[in-house]
Amino acid sequence: MYPRLAFALVFLIITAVVSFQVIFTVPEQPQIITQTGTNIKQDIRCMEFDKPQVLDKDGELNVLVWNIYKQNRDNWKQALDTLSVNKQLLLLQEASLTDDFKSWLVEGHWVSNQVSAFKALGSGAGVISIAQKEPILACAYTSKEPWLRLPKSALYSKYRLSNGETLAVVNIHAINFTVGTKEYTSQLSALERVLKEHKGPVLFAGDFNSWSEERVTAMKKALQKANLQEAKFSQDNRTQFITGLPLDHVFYRGLTLKNAKAPQSDASDHNPLLVSFTLSD
Repeated sequence: MYPRLAFALVFLIITAVVSFQVIFTVPEQPQIITQTGTNIKQDIRCMEFDKPQVLDKDGELNVLVWNIYKQNRDNWKQALDTLSVNKQLLLLQEASLTDDFKSWLVEGHWVSNQVSAFKALGSGAGVISIAQKEPILACAYTSKEPWLRLPKSALYSKYRLSNGETLAVVNIHAINFTVGTKEYTSQLSALERVLKEHKGPVLFAGDFNSWSEERVTAMKKALQKANLQEAKFSQDNRTQFITGLPLDHVFYRGLTLKNAKAPQSDASDHNPLLVSFTLSD
């Protein structure tokens, strides 16, 4: 009996490992994928652009922040069509670079930069920053989940603004499954250090997986070091954990917040965040 149990256990472990390797492909280094029209480029960690253009429109910057749940809901495209109207910047998390999603980018004349944290059945998955204009640069960051060993991702980008300044943008999907906050703080601190060196305005947003008071404290402590303040939502339907704590946040500096809303949506397991800023003179 015992040999049979041992054999069954070994068989299950081998099956799980093989299945994981078949489904998921994890690159050895952070990779970035850029799509401009039908042209797709891939590089390790960072990509610079020859023709960066002004991101804002007449001094206003409208942003969508949304965990899109790998486009698992049938109505994701219709919702994204509506939510992206009059937006200069889309910061999406859990985006899967499927053929359908690539087509949506082409049809909307978007320029996208995605961190390919891993591939699931051949489609790259990770955070993606989308705009009508090319950035100055975009750099990929990944941090592995201690238990699942699949990376969470963040994308650091820099955009030109019409007032002559340079906007630094961080789009993050934070580490989730940990005991304590060591790995969580490490991921945030690596990005905070980059932002401390940036002299211009900053936007830091995404799914922070801030489901405990300890995580909220670690998050705010790290981002306060970069002199960031948090956007307050007048219509606040941000997705909450069972603890009642919101998972998605927007932090900024050097910009004037006009409004921040989080309407309800059934197109993902997260509700979207709609944030508008004006530039400083």
